Amino acid sequence: MRIFDPHIHMTSRTTDDYEAMYAAGVRAVVEPSFWLGQPRTSPAAFFDYFDSLLGWEPFRAAQYGIAHHCTLALNPKEANDPRCTPVLDALPRYLVKDAVVAVGEIGYDSMTPAEDTALAAQLQLAADHDLPALVHTPHRDKAAGLRRTLDVLRESALAPERVVLDHLNETTVGAATDSGCWLGFSLYPDTKMTPDRMVRILRLHGTERVLVNSAADWGRSDPLKTREAGDAMLAAGFSEDDVDQVLWRNPAAFYGQSGRLNLNSPRPPGALHEGNSILRGGE
Repeated sequence: MRIFDPHIHMTSRTTDDYEAMYAAGVRAVVEPSFWLGQPRTSPAAFFDYFDSLLGWEPFRAAQYGIAHHCTLALNPKEANDPRCTPVLDALPRYLVKDAVVAVGEIGYDSMTPAEDTALAAQLQLAADHDLPALVHTPHRDKAAGLRRTLDVLRESALAPERVVLDHLNETTVGAATDSGCWLGFSLYPDTKMTPDRMVRILRLHGTERVLVNSAADWGRSDPLKTREAGDAMLAAGFSEDDVDQVLWRNPAAFYGQSGRLNLNSPRPPGALHEGNSILRGGE
């Protein structure tokens, strides 16, 4: 089973996770920029973070045979902090980087006017840079948040097939399917979706335009949930081809719209990245 995790926050994970992911079949990941838990107080903090997603994380992933790409954006939560909004002006110089395969995560957290502005501006940036967009649907008031998201998308220059609506569940999958956008589902141990619920949705809605991710972050999460989803699909009677479509071909097709996706097995770029190694206690 080959797996492409289309949304996972490896900054929050250890090298042991990379090793376990490779053993489970993960060969490619996309890491969206997101809120790190501790509020950032200046644009410079974002720029250091973006640089790590373009340098250090691909270096770590390559040591374990995993191709790493990223999506960059001002996330919805921090779009409400005026100290952070200048990031929007600086994003164009990052969105031209080869490893950036979408603008994201963008969307809504609390559905504020500031989030409206940031979402519309970043959808335009995606269109300007010929990139798809990874859209975060809110964890609260999901149905209302999706309706508001779709209203903004309809007014944007980005076609629905270049947008993935992430963190969907049973209450939002219908409207998301009707929108023509791609459908993203995040699997967690306690919250969001589970592998068994994911299987039920796939039975009802099919495997087209579906992206299944672990989204593993600094909270209780599991970077092997994509593998669990594949195993659950097989146990439920889906074919190996169905699993390959959901866990590999679909994310490759969505992010392939960027023209920048490279899924060849990465070569470890040497033992050091800017003088630093992932080793501890070794020569």
